[in-house]
Amino acid sequence: MSATSTHACGLIALAILAILTILCVHVNSEPWIPEAADVQYGSLDCNVTLACSSSLPRSLAEWRLNGSTPVPGQTGLGLDGGLTLVNTTQHMEGIYSCHDEEGNVVHAVKLYLGRAPEPLNVSCRMVNHHVVRCFWKPLVNTYLPSKYIATYRYDNHVKTCHQEPSKPNECTIGNPPMWYHTVTMNITEVNPLGTASTRIQLQFHKLLRPDPPEAVTLEPVAGQPRKLRVSWRYPSSWPQGSAFPLHFQLRYRPVGSNIWSERITTGTTVMITDMVSGHPHLIQVQAGDELSFGSWSEWSPELLALPWIVEASPTTKEDPAYELFTEPITIEPTELPVEKTKGVGVLVCLGLLAGVILLMLCTLIILLWVRQKRRDCMMKRELASMMSMQRVKI
Repeated sequence: MSATSTHACGLIALAILAILTILCVHVNSEPWIPEAADVQYGSLDCNVTLACSSSLPRSLAEWRLNGSTPVPGQTGLGLDGGLTLVNTTQHMEGIYSCHDEEGNVVHAVKLYLGRAPEPLNVSCRMVNHHVVRCFWKPLVNTYLPSKYIATYRYDNHVKTCHQEPSKPNECTIGNPPMWYHTVTMNITEVNPLGTASTRIQLQFHKLLRPDPPEAVTLEPVAGQPRKLRVSWRYPSSWPQGSAFPLHFQLRYRPVGSNIWSERITTGTTVMITDMVSGHPHLIQVQAGDELSFGSWSEWSPELLALPWIVEASPTTKEDPAYELFTEPITIEPTELPVEKTKGVGVLVCLGLLAGVILLMLCTLIILLWVRQKRRDCMMKRELASMMSMQRVKI
């Protein structure tokens, strides 16, 4: 037999040995993960006892976790073959199997560890008169699958809050009873270790809070440096043509100022007439129920607006001066030649310079005159005093 044939036979033998090894491992690993394992739930940080359904408990040799030994936290086998786990932790979850002396699986239990439910954190929103949405989240992680039952009650009526399967942590109340002063909301959480209920009191007439207005638009008014047109749309969550209209509050301030100017309107367009010319402003809008139910919405995002900037242009209809006349007046601009314009500018500058010089000369003359006047007065006083002294000596 050649060396090549011997090498090929060796490779084939190694491949067969590897396949047999894999098959043996697979066969040996199957018994501790049976398809029909029981399911048991236990509380974390507590003692949990697992029972083995053997008719001959004394023949049990050991318990295994996921097919391996030793089992963490075990206190040994009981007389009935049961296994007690002390102060359970999350890493003790898994498939426990009890085996006889020959290593065969007698019984298997799939253990899940977690906590019983506790009260929930519940909040509700009402963005229009027709729908209330409630949301909740656990204050502690139970580590176990939970089911929620949501109901609400007014007078002697108990109704279910509608839940979507894809949104297990929220529910919807359609056409809420606005005329009732108080409604009791109840959310019950259920998991394999117990139940817990959370109750809150709702007042729908106070809960109402619309969403902010949408599509806020700012338009400078041509020829009007102090005017700005602001428009917006109803929030999409507020039904169009609703019997309950909204009113709106607009606020604006120049950039750098902390003082807001405010306007309230039932329309969706406002003309601001007191803008600071040539200065940017911040503008926001909020919505509220016109019947004063609930509270105002959040403010819309701040928008930066700049009024129309004055430019050198002919008089237009938007100019304030135009409104003073009942009949339009046409003024045709006249253009001066460039050379004449330059000459006029030079003359104006020379005139200003001459005026300044003349003013300085006048000021100097007045100062000199005042100074001379003071000297004359002092001399007269000195002469008068000398004459009076001579008279005294005589």
